[in-house]
Amino acid sequence: MANLKITLVKSTIGALKDQKATIAALGLHKTNSVVVKPDNACIRGMIFKVKHLVKVEEV
Repeated sequence: MANLKITLVKSTIGALKDQKATIAALGLHKTNSVVVKPDNACIRGMIFKVKHLVKVEEV
């Protein structure tokens, strides 16, 4: 199973409350923080919700 490397590239200041909650649920805190998550439908949906704030790479 593949993994996804998710990087927070844009600040959550001014983002909607549910987008901030999604970023926190992904485990991202500060700008340029990176997490590696499994590639599944749940994580893909979370990424889609905040796609304008993150950069995603396959690992």
